[in-house]
Amino acid sequence: MIVRRTHLTLALVATVGATLVATLVAGCAGVAGLGTPIPRSDVTVFAAASLRDAVDAVADDYSRRGSIPVSVSTDSSATLRTQIEQGARADVYLSADAANPEALAAAGLVDGPLVRFAGVRLAIVVPADNPAGITTPFDLGRAGLTIVAAGPAVPITAYATALLENLAAMPGAPADLIRAYEANVASREDNVRAALAKVELGEADAAIVYASDAAASHAVVSIDIPPEANVVATYAGAVPTTAANRDGGHRFLDFLIAPDGQAILARFGFEPPP
Repeated sequence: MIVRRTHLTLALVATVGATLVATLVAGCAGVAGLGTPIPRSDVTVFAAASLRDAVDAVADDYSRRGSIPVSVSTDSSATLRTQIEQGARADVYLSADAANPEALAAAGLVDGPLVRFAGVRLAIVVPADNPAGITTPFDLGRAGLTIVAAGPAVPITAYATALLENLAAMPGAPADLIRAYEANVASREDNVRAALAKVELGEADAAIVYASDAAASHAVVSIDIPPEANVVATYAGAVPTTAANRDGGHRFLDFLIAPDGQAILARFGFEPPP
């Protein structure tokens, strides 16, 4: 489901005389940290589901500083990319990988360069009471577990595959870890937040998610992953050619990679892009 939140609205100033005239408050307002004025105009952001809380916070801060109305829609990166390909007028597209923005660029649907704006490591999460008694990543291949994952087009799936391959290559790993893990996957969800939700509800024994998602949930605990096996996901953004406000989209991306934007992302467990 796409979630839309509008954080601010334009003020409508009315004067009464012979004719009622409505005018929008014009002018410019600066965003701290950028040093350039920003025209007052709506910005629509399409963001990966794993960015939901972080981008809402960035949008709130951006709106407050510049009196810019920002709306945020979240879903899987692949779903949002498809919507843009079909003409959706997003001013900014923030993906949980670089592959989806690169696909848009290859199709001529990106205005300007791609911007890598964040990275985050993976986490293996289990319900807080851990009824299956999972203690190591190798346990993901234990027979009888219920694991929830994401669909093949969702970025977390490629990252999880890389993680499993790294784990399988480690000393002491079960010989059939990857095959056994796949056998335990009971469902594939539309996005990583949906997979996390099933673990939170106790409907699954484990899932591989982003560390930022794990840190934001009080209903799950994380299983330690050897640092040498973990994977850093790369988040990239772009301004689609379908944007109604390309200039506003570029300015939002500029804010996201500026120190203030990066500080907000860091609060939610993200790190600078690799």
